[in-house]
Amino acid sequence: MKVNELFNLTGKTAIVTGGGRGIGRFIAGGLAEAGANVVIASRKVQKCEEAAGELKSLGVKSLAVKCDTSSDEDIQNLVDTTMKEFGKIDILVNNAGITWGAPTLQFPQDKWDKIFAVNIRGVWVLSQKVANIMKDQGGGKMINISSIMASRGSIEEGHPAVAYNPSKAAVEILTKNLAVKLARYRIHVNCIAPGFFRTDMMEYAFKDDMKPILDIMLAGIPLHMFGEAEHVKGLAVFLASRASDFMTGAIIPLDGGQGAM
Repeated sequence: MKVNELFNLTGKTAIVTGGGRGIGRFIAGGLAEAGANVVIASRKVQKCEEAAGELKSLGVKSLAVKCDTSSDEDIQNLVDTTMKEFGKIDILVNNAGITWGAPTLQFPQDKWDKIFAVNIRGVWVLSQKVANIMKDQGGGKMINISSIMASRGSIEEGHPAVAYNPSKAAVEILTKNLAVKLARYRIHVNCIAPGFFRTDMMEYAFKDDMKPILDIMLAGIPLHMFGEAEHVKGLAVFLASRASDFMTGAIIPLDGGQGAM
């Protein structure tokens, strides 16, 4: 098979949670550019509708679905809506995630529970439902999104969100566990661990008064740059395509070399 065939996603159906903004929107765009039909899901359906409209201009089908991944009912509706519209699910990108900032010694229990409900429980519930469909189809590709914070602690002043890091660490070990358990069904499960990306959700951090902080952050990234759309689209397409058929259970850092320091 030639390279352009290996990366071709024409006719495939993908679900991208948290696909209305940020890295999820970048990934949804990359999958569509490779030919996939894309279902974009998040709590803020208006953003999903805007993103879906952009993807349709690429000549693929795209659908926006409101989904809070802490809700089993919303997850079931997402799966049912996708199957009704497309009849299959070839690619699942578990990108939806939340965080909450508060001093560690006063961190609210309800916020801890909400972060874990979205960031890991929702990933598991949706993955299980989709895995049963992929099993019957003969296989599929799952891509989970964790974070460089999954493998480290973070100082209180810079990242007062004690629940976030362990929730993303759980995503990584779930990735490995599902990769082993689902391999018999030809379901590949891999994970991208992004560093700091410039997205619409992070524009506040790029204002002039933030420049001293950004300079410090850049000094800690060997490539001295922040992630952009093109830096994640290609990797997502690789993991969603036949080019990655001999890869499963991988945690891939996408951080400009920050994790290597």
